[in-house]
Amino acid sequence: MQITITARHFGLTNAIRDHIKEACEKLEKYFDHIIHVSFVLSLENKQNHVEMNLHIPKNLLISEAAEKNMYLAIDDAIDKMEQQVKKLKGKWSKHQRKSLKETSFVYANLVERSEKKQTLKIKRIPAEVMTVHDAIDSFETIKDPYFVFKNAETDRVNVLVKKDDEHFKLIEP
Repeated sequence: MQITITARHFGLTNAIRDHIKEACEKLEKYFDHIIHVSFVLSLENKQNHVEMNLHIPKNLLISEAAEKNMYLAIDDAIDKMEQQVKKLKGKWSKHQRKSLKETSFVYANLVERSEKKQTLKIKRIPAEVMTVHDAIDSFETIKDPYFVFKNAETDRVNVLVKKDDEHFKLIEP
């Protein structure tokens, strides 16, 4: 995390700089995705103003505070920022839980399909035009348990299935 401190209308002391660094470490324990923090400290009309900008992925959080004491103003700005960070972290964790549920569901479906290891074989059969009786006669020349043909009477594709040696089943879609 990079920290930038700007002081306006007064001299920045090492004690203030150290206080800000300690406060930023406190923020970092709540949220470790902080990219950059910038502070603008100013003294206006006997009031100490602190503006804090916190850059995190896809967001910019801003907090401001004004007090008579600079340390109190810094602490107030940090407290306001803590509330924003906790709220944002809650939103991120809810979103992550939701996305984890979705991805685990997809993963579970993939696992189920991979365990079955289904294969699909495609066989293209030209449907010859013939009657049902001709199809039964030509059925004996093939090894498959079905025979696909185009019925001459209905002009539609039919499937003839062999139930046993004497019985056949005709499927007309």
